[in-house]
Amino acid sequence: MALNLPRRLKKRVLARVKRPLAVPEAANKSWSLDFTSDVLTDGRRFRTLNVLDDYNRELLGVEIDFSLPASRVVQVLTRKAANS
Repeated sequence: MALNLPRRLKKRVLARVKRPLAVPEAANKSWSLDFTSDVLTDGRRFRTLNVLDDYNRELLGVEIDFSLPASRVVQVLTRKAANS
């Protein structure tokens, strides 16, 4: 029954130095991406890609679809970079 096996010990993660996040000096210097998802009443799941400007917390764009592959994300970011 293997009752005399040693217990497994938890691995400890080393403590790290916490530093505050850098604040951008101007608009369009740093963007943040966020993926969210939800379910429609018919059970289909959709996702949204939100692009935010970190300087003024302005929403630059939202892309909504049932599937957002990496090539589509790159296309959206390229289009947003060309417009700004």
